[in-house]
Amino acid sequence: MTATVVATSTPTPTRPRRTWVGVLIGVSLVVLGAASLFIGVSDVSPAALLEGGADSTAAFLLAASRLPRTIAVLLVGASLGIAGLILQMLVRNKFVEPGTTGVTEFATLGMLVAIVLWPGMAVMGKMGVAAAFGLVGTWVFLRVVRAVPVRQLVLVPLVGIMLGGIVGAVTAFFAYRLDLLQSLSQWSQGSFATIMAGRYEYVWIAGIMVLVAWVAADRFSVIGMGEEFATNLGLNYRRVVAIGMVVVAVITAAVLVTAGMIPFLGLVVPNIVSLIIGDNVRRAIPWVAGLGAVFVLACDIVARTVRFPYEIPLSVIVGIVGAGLFLWLLLRKGSRAH
Repeated sequence: MTATVVATSTPTPTRPRRTWVGVLIGVSLVVLGAASLFIGVSDVSPAALLEGGADSTAAFLLAASRLPRTIAVLLVGASLGIAGLILQMLVRNKFVEPGTTGVTEFATLGMLVAIVLWPGMAVMGKMGVAAAFGLVGTWVFLRVVRAVPVRQLVLVPLVGIMLGGIVGAVTAFFAYRLDLLQSLSQWSQGSFATIMAGRYEYVWIAGIMVLVAWVAADRFSVIGMGEEFATNLGLNYRRVVAIGMVVVAVITAAVLVTAGMIPFLGLVVPNIVSLIIGDNVRRAIPWVAGLGAVFVLACDIVARTVRFPYEIPLSVIVGIVGAGLFLWLLLRKGSRAH
């Protein structure tokens, strides 16, 4: 009797699931983006637009307020998620983002310095100073992490939070002494309530940084495997790290100037995408950008409708949802370091 071995080909369920998740993200992006255009106190409905024509008040509000706000939300969500992804590859730790590494606090200190030393400086100049401070903050964090002898999963972001706390305390002290605490609180609470045409265009620079990250995506994937591995492959490790630092710092500064601090976004979105498609940066960038935009769009709509006609800060909604997702990532079975 001859035993017959039947080779069975079991179709993997991973790809269909990824496809459906991608379709869901795309559909959510379109639906939420359209809803964002028509949600608000003023009547900017499709009926009002068709009835009033191009010269109506509804058309003016759509072009001057609703459309710029929706574009800003999309760009901030996409770019801040990418910043978190790149920073996680630089540090080789899944639980870091600009808000947990002190980069945001350094950028805020840069904004304060620009206001104090050059009060008449244009917003673009202030954003440049904030980006320079954010760059310094990224460098300091990387140096501190390299000096820490033990790099446990939670210890690295804890070091960043402590560093950010010190810089934030220094910033708050000088803001208090210079009577600028009110301006400081404006940046500490993320919100798109004041976004209008002429006040959101700086966030396009963050969109350009997303393109830079996509061009250098394969290099970020390699340095995510370690300095020795990347060097053995002939990669200029320091140059790629410098590009990543610039990308993170400029995105952080552009988002800070446009909408203020938005917590947890750069942390939870790359981790969720990593669970779906893995750690390849080139494949992950479109997913992170799409999911980040959907995440911020959904939170912004909730912030605008939960106490309608009033609006609560977006950072409150993002903080609640993001903290819940962060705890889930920490406590889920099989959670491990990068």
